[in-house]
Amino acid sequence: MQRTHVRPKTEIRFGKFHSALAGLSRITPDMADAEKVDLNSLVKVREALYRLIISQLYYDGQQTLASSMHQTIKPDPACPPSDRLFRLVLLGLQKEKEASEDRVKTEDTFTSGLDLEFRVGHADGGTGAGRLRDVLRDLAQGRLPLRLLLAGRTADRHWQRRCQHQAALLGRSSRPQMIDLIIDVDRMLAKKPHEPDMIDASSGHHPVIKTLYDHVDEVTWLEFHPRLPLLASGSRDTNIKIFEYSKSSVKKATTVISDAIPVRCFSFHPSGDYMAVGTDHTAVRVYDIATAQCYVNPFNKEHHTNRVTSTQWSPDARVYVTGSNDGSIKLWDGVSSRCVNTFPKAHDGAGISSVVFSKNGKYVLSSGKDSMVKLWELSTSRCLIAYTGAGIIGKQQHRSRAIFNHTEDFVMLPDEATKSLCSWDARNASRKQLMSLCHNSPVRHIIHSPVTSAFMSCSDDFRARFWVRRAATH
Repeated sequence: MQRTHVRPKTEIRFGKFHSALAGLSRITPDMADAEKVDLNSLVKVREALYRLIISQLYYDGQQTLASSMHQTIKPDPACPPSDRLFRLVLLGLQKEKEASEDRVKTEDTFTSGLDLEFRVGHADGGTGAGRLRDVLRDLAQGRLPLRLLLAGRTADRHWQRRCQHQAALLGRSSRPQMIDLIIDVDRMLAKKPHEPDMIDASSGHHPVIKTLYDHVDEVTWLEFHPRLPLLASGSRDTNIKIFEYSKSSVKKATTVISDAIPVRCFSFHPSGDYMAVGTDHTAVRVYDIATAQCYVNPFNKEHHTNRVTSTQWSPDARVYVTGSNDGSIKLWDGVSSRCVNTFPKAHDGAGISSVVFSKNGKYVLSSGKDSMVKLWELSTSRCLIAYTGAGIIGKQQHRSRAIFNHTEDFVMLPDEATKSLCSWDARNASRKQLMSLCHNSPVRHIIHSPVTSAFMSCSDDFRARFWVRRAATH
């Protein structure tokens, strides 16, 4: 007599991984037809997901949970017990693992960035908090406060190799002009802990390698060109000036873009051909770098209602984001400059201090004068994570920029009241131990290196401090 072997259900529910994957063949055409879903409709997909969850709960014997969810969702028709969700999850996890392995083989470490859909381990030294190097003590004769700081990668022949050379830039007030200081990070890293902070400039090892003079009022923003050895600076004198810092003899701007309103912030288009500019006016400008021609959205209803405080292009240049003192965050089409999305009262009505895209362009990190940092998912237009715990002593009086570290494993924000650094795990918002930044006045700006565990902070105490995590020595 021919024997018939029947597999018990427990083989799928509790068996080993490969046994469960083998059970995926049980998804018959009839079952698939019964569960056909319009994949172009997110609503229909979610309805199917809820039905699968209820069926799985019934199948696992979780009658109370299944009934409660059934009463809430009210699926029609009723959901029969089924372990299809379990088997689909196993298949999905296997595919995700394969995709993750392929991505590790082909993707550059520095461009992967934060992605909450994938679970990854943290790189050692994510926040870059470590040995303090006070490299610019009493920076100028005028002893005026440092309020702007920028870290970037120099655009030279090493660009295609991820720019092994790095640069940091500082802006400060002066008499009567503004000074932009370009600082060589490699020279700062080469300094020993016991060496004096200030080195004779004639020795050839001084970290300050370039001083640029051309503004007549406070510098408000600095940014390196994404492809060329150019540095742009914006000022309250209403001008944006572009310097060719690779030429040793150049100390004045080679290109000037003049606006009618004091410049607050700007961001280069990834191609370097355009620039989104925020000013004390409510309308965002987009400038053509070559012609200095200005483009402005003609629809007044889409503009902010207060000055623009922060802007940045997405990595793929499809959109750019702006934040304003009106408390809103807006997304703009990268071609037409039409507003495509608005997050009103993003920080409960408080002014927006900064907006930053993640490297993959999926998220926007924002900070506000409510001392909170938020992570926004653009595909769903919602706040995914709120990073809390800063500003316990009091709310911020000045704008303070929230940033990712170079791997986007951590989020960092200087706390104005305590003069310390708040940092959080970017994925679960768990706050790390506060780190004193050793400044005597509020920290006005902070920037992280895009390629290594190092960052700089600057303050109204006339000092900029360079922080780097060094390998332990034995």
